[in-house]
Amino acid sequence: METVILAVVIAVVVLGALGGLIVGSRRRKPLPPPPPKAPDITAPPAEPHVGEEAETPRDEPRRTIEEVDLPGGPAVVVEEPPAAEAPELEIEVPEPTAGRLVRLRARLSRSQNALGKGLLTLLSREHLDEDTWEEIEDTLLTADVGVQPTQELVERLRERVKVLGTRTPEELRGLLREELLNLVGTDLDRTVKTEPEGRKPGIVMIVGVNGTGKTTTTGKLARVLVADGRTVVLGAADTFRAAAADQLQTWGERVGAHTVRGPEAGDPASVAFDAVKEGKEMGVDVVLIDTAGRLHTKTGLMDELGKVKRVVEKHAPLDEVLLVLDATTGQNGLVQARVFAEVVDITGIVLTKLDGTAKGGIVVAVQRELGVPVKLVGLGEGADDLAPFEPEAFVDALIGD
Repeated sequence: METVILAVVIAVVVLGALGGLIVGSRRRKPLPPPPPKAPDITAPPAEPHVGEEAETPRDEPRRTIEEVDLPGGPAVVVEEPPAAEAPELEIEVPEPTAGRLVRLRARLSRSQNALGKGLLTLLSREHLDEDTWEEIEDTLLTADVGVQPTQELVERLRERVKVLGTRTPEELRGLLREELLNLVGTDLDRTVKTEPEGRKPGIVMIVGVNGTGKTTTTGKLARVLVADGRTVVLGAADTFRAAAADQLQTWGERVGAHTVRGPEAGDPASVAFDAVKEGKEMGVDVVLIDTAGRLHTKTGLMDELGKVKRVVEKHAPLDEVLLVLDATTGQNGLVQARVFAEVVDITGIVLTKLDGTAKGGIVVAVQRELGVPVKLVGLGEGADDLAPFEPEAFVDALIGD
């Protein structure tokens, strides 16, 4: 019996061992197959060659196309095209300044009818009552003549019309012309001072706020001077506005004027100083200095403008400080003029855009405000549309023919 039990135990142990081996073999993962070997690539057989081509190639000197003789003609010679020459800038001859305002009278008169012809229409009424005189005052104020000059003109017109009695159109025109001339002023010295006694060059500084046309006015003034036989150096002291120096240089090149410029955002006083220095060395007649457009509310910028003036005067006194005003700005322009006059001692006024407005009375108002004359007026976009101010031609344009 014991023998049977022992045999059964041995059989169970053997069966268990065999089952474990079978399960273990199933759990084993098969190893990945080894990567295939790169196939051996056999180069295709070379094509058969004959004679010299069958030999190993040798490095031989090569000839250029110029050295190869082509059949039926000489060797081809390849010539490089000549370098293009820069075209020479043609120097323009500016229009003479004498009588410019007279020649531009038609353009000026078209934009001034509201003032001159409006006054003539009102004064021609059969009965000049208080309502009419109020309309006359309103016409003058609308044209930016200013309150005080308007009151003075109306009082004189009242007296003269009362004495005159019957008024013909010709008498009214003559009366209005005379009174407007008195208001504008015919005894003021409107010459742009560019010929200082005993020295060269004359020094002119151009100032004004942004957008009034300062740089353009500086370029046009250079043309005015060149037209009168003067030599000019331009100082591009507006170093804050992008391309201002390029714009001024272009104006100068058109009339053969040299332009002194500095780095962008550089010190404007240094550029102005160098311009006067070079002007002296070159022996030119006039140096025009274009300054940056200052906002009159910016105290620091106005102080810097005063610095430019002081630095320039280390060479010589300034002969002119011209303030450029936009004629369309009206009373705001008078505020600007007042502040600039406190900083740099304005000696003359340049009124731009006078052709595009019926507010010609700004001529009177700004002269009263600063006590200095209007010396130049801009009457258009053309290069020669800057004219010396002539009171007679101006008034004649106001009242028409």
